Parts: sequence; C-alpha cells; structure tokens
Amino acid sequence: MKKRVLSTGLAVLALAACAPNINSNHYATSGTGSVGQAMNCTVVSVRQVNVSSSDSSAGSIIGAVGGGVAGSTIGHGRGALLGALGGAALGGIAGNYAQEGLTSQSGVEYIVKLDNGNMRTITQGTDVYMQPGQRCFLLYGDQSRVIPAN
Repeated sequence: MKKRVLSTGLAVLALAACAPNINSNHYATSGTGSVGQAMNCTVVSVRQVNVSSSDSSAGSIIGAVGGGVAGSTIGHGRGALLGALGGAALGGIAGNYAQEGLTSQSGVEYIVKLDNGNMRTITQGTDVYMQPGQRCFLLYGDQSRVIPAN
C-alpha cells in the first residue's frame, strides 16, 4: 500500500514538472549566446489569459497505469482483470484532468504596435506587466517576448 502511495506521489510530481516556464525573464540554456532581434514597439492592449498544456498524454498514461495496477488488486481471476481495466480507464481520465490542473498557468496576452505600424501579439508569463501606451521591445529568438523599454 505504501509503495502505491509513493508511486502516485511521484507521478503527480512528474506531471507538475511538465509545466514549462513561460515568464519573460526565463531563458532556456539553448537560448543563451544566440543572437535575436529587438524591435521598438508600444503596448496597445493587455489581457489576462490562461495558458495550459495542449498535450495531456503523459497524465493519461500515468493515470491509466496507476489505475490499472490499483484496480488489479480487486478480486481474483476475472474480477482482477475487470478491476484492472476499469481502474485503467478511470485512472486515464483522472490523470488527464490532473495534468490540466497542474500545468495550467496565468499569462498575459499583449498586442503591440511596432514603430513601422505593424501589429503583433504575444502571450507570456505574468512576471513583467506593462500597460497600454507603454514603450517596449519585442524580442525575437528561441522564445519571443515583450519587455519594457527602459
């Protein structure tokens, strides 16, 4: 029983690790040292958004395996088989919902107007918050972002 609780806890931690860091001050190691492009712009619009993972396969798989193992302990023979199948189905559904909840983050969608008149949108984390009318830079690179112009 303790092993099942421990393995379930590890699965939840694995799902939580699936949430990427979407903040504008976070850089992946692969993005350091590479040259990007910066464009002058002005914030036109700001709105709060919810950012979540579009891939729920890890949660479903982990949940199905855990549910199948737990369900197989019910009964003997056919009962264990039916318990495993039912547990896997319910575990997969629960794992999908768990991953959605654990990987969901608050974000900000900015619409910016470049100095050449073109408009761009970008969604990023909430670590930097800018107001409409504020001057900023739109940075292009491995991960594009908008930062205040100081």
